[in-house]
Amino acid sequence: MPSEGPNVLFLLSDEHSYRYFSYLDPDGEGEPVHTPALDAIATRSANFRQTYCQMPLCTPSRMCMLTGRDQRRAAAWENGSLLSPDIPTLPGAFVDAGYETCLTGKMHFGGDRQFCGFQHRPYGDLTGLAGHQDEPVLGRTEHGSMRGRTLTAGPTITPESRLQEQIVVRESMAWLRDRQHVAPEQPWFLCASFSRPHFPLHAPRRHFERYWPEGVTRPKMGPGDTHEHPMTRGMRAGFRSDEIGDEEMLKARAAYFGCVDYLDEILGDFTAMLERDGLLENTIVVYTTDHGELAGEHGLWWKNSWHEGCARVPWFVQTPEHRRGEVAPSDVETPVSLADLFPTLCGLTGVTAPGGMDGIDLSDSVRGGDEPDRGPVMCDALIPRWGEGTQFRMVRDGAWKYVAFRDAPPILIDLANDPHEQHNLVGAPEASEDAHAAERRLAAVVAESLDFDAADEERLRDEEDLESHTLAIPLGRRNAYMLSDGRVIDEDGGLHDAKLLTDDPASAFADFPGRRD
Repeated sequence: MPSEGPNVLFLLSDEHSYRYFSYLDPDGEGEPVHTPALDAIATRSANFRQTYCQMPLCTPSRMCMLTGRDQRRAAAWENGSLLSPDIPTLPGAFVDAGYETCLTGKMHFGGDRQFCGFQHRPYGDLTGLAGHQDEPVLGRTEHGSMRGRTLTAGPTITPESRLQEQIVVRESMAWLRDRQHVAPEQPWFLCASFSRPHFPLHAPRRHFERYWPEGVTRPKMGPGDTHEHPMTRGMRAGFRSDEIGDEEMLKARAAYFGCVDYLDEILGDFTAMLERDGLLENTIVVYTTDHGELAGEHGLWWKNSWHEGCARVPWFVQTPEHRRGEVAPSDVETPVSLADLFPTLCGLTGVTAPGGMDGIDLSDSVRGGDEPDRGPVMCDALIPRWGEGTQFRMVRDGAWKYVAFRDAPPILIDLANDPHEQHNLVGAPEASEDAHAAERRLAAVVAESLDFDAADEERLRDEEDLESHTLAIPLGRRNAYMLSDGRVIDEDGGLHDAKLLTDDPASAFADFPGRRD
């Protein structure tokens, strides 16, 4: 057992675009958010600046991240997919090495496999319902879930003590303090997984009003010449993004900004408590997210696309040596993948990595800031969500991004000269010979690595094989507690189904502020 090995604190958020950090120049690629806690990690760490998820959707991305595999080999097809018990997982490898492992918060596992290598889950979406708290009363509104996401954006009316982020921090601290009491010498691996800044786009008023109505910025890029691509048209229709008017768009962006700031505030509180209790002295801290958020970029919202705003993610790895100033911070610019997270953490801790992973060990880059010899990075969406033939494989290699579709025109972007992804160079008169060469080379990479027809057949087989793993308990609302005696109880029900006691507090309470007798 690696009793001298470092602990691992894995901070995972949901839908956090790589642009939304205040250490980035808001006049450049950044946005004017306030993220001092995350900046403190990003600027004292190995910051992998060009990281891509395996699939820009919650459950598939997490399945790939926790297995170190690409979408196809993890059978991570869509949000209803189930993680096969035959595939080794990141927490499972740490358990095998003698670590105690815990997950608090949202993970969006499917079916009856709600632990997937974690030994403890004191709080979270234990029935696989994603853990995103609907606002009480507002919910998704009569407009439906897609339109309600932006139409209802604004301040939260949920008491802050009941917000998922607060509970994740408190339950995480409780578990860590208990570990200090029970087994202070045993290393631990804790994943604290937060819902924000994922919709519903509601933040505490102090954060929302920082941006609305005066502080919010417009998206940095317009539609570009891929706006009428078959996949983009299907995405616009599916997410109903063309129905979002200008004021609604800006207000929803302000709410997204506020959700980012609120997450950072929570993480600042969390790390302050950890430092006070001495829990970071021998601890590797990792921050990333499952995918990004377009937030109006290219005239689009949400995710499940090849655009940088949703496929590219932040990834910071901070060792104790970084915090002590013994290792200099570094920005690693080589494109890498979230599939690399699993083998990299194994490399940093001495945990034996299982075979069969697509990711590579980047621990030398973490320790020394070296640019790795990574090779092309893939990001897939292998279900036809946006219409028949819109399945895609995106390949990032150097400055080039190439997107191949099952039955739609390919796309080539030169990110060095077109960071806002406005121009598709496939068939473009202005395309250089370098662009033509990159197109041929990356098209060959896709042809050699992926058969779209075979992937479709595998998806159907995987869905059939895992039918026996459906969950056989009531789903509850969103989140649940697992009590120390083993009972699982619904946490959110009282918040949404509460009996109305009064809608006139001035009449009900004699000391209500503002009451006039």
